[in-house]
Amino acid sequence: MKTADIVPFFATLRAANPMPVTELEYTSVFELLTAVLLSAQATDVSVNKATRKLFPVANTPQAIFDLGLDKLESHVKTIGLYHSKAKNLLQTCRMLVDLHGGQVPRTREALEALPGVGRKTANVVLNSAFGEPTMAVDTHIFRMGNRTGLAPGKTPLEVELKLLKRIPAEYLVDAHHWLILHGRYVCMARTPLCWQCAVAPWCDYRPKTEQPAGK
Repeated sequence: MKTADIVPFFATLRAANPMPVTELEYTSVFELLTAVLLSAQATDVSVNKATRKLFPVANTPQAIFDLGLDKLESHVKTIGLYHSKAKNLLQTCRMLVDLHGGQVPRTREALEALPGVGRKTANVVLNSAFGEPTMAVDTHIFRMGNRTGLAPGKTPLEVELKLLKRIPAEYLVDAHHWLILHGRYVCMARTPLCWQCAVAPWCDYRPKTEQPAGK
């Protein structure tokens, strides 16, 4: 993607969705951290379904730690890899209580020190909860970065660093959400919906897909 195309690309995404937010449901920074930790290799829909039952019962580090592993697993067992995620979440809650006064830390280093929290999860929390201009590269953003030509790269970190470098500051805080939502609903993995894509004029993907006949 040419540098001159980046501004109209993001201006169009912003015009369609001026205040994008994550589709994970949460009411506190800790609830967001929990939801993102549980969402690895799982859909937001499945996580929301589980946390709607979990959070009314326990939505603080101490409360979830007090549940214990068996009760916590009973709440999240519908999510993929629930056993390891529940163990990590309990350990994270213990560390939050013991090391951070029950609060979610605001630095990448402290977040990534928590069990089950990698760079992507830390970036989501820093961006969505604290408004930091970070870029959490999931499968959708990795695909978008490469397919559109915005930030080609062989690894998520390479795509992340290119996105941070190329996206203008005025769009950077919300770019993470715009790219995820666009990748989830328009620029899909198997068959992107190019014929209904508002940013297709600035995208390098060729050939553009066409609307199937009769639809």
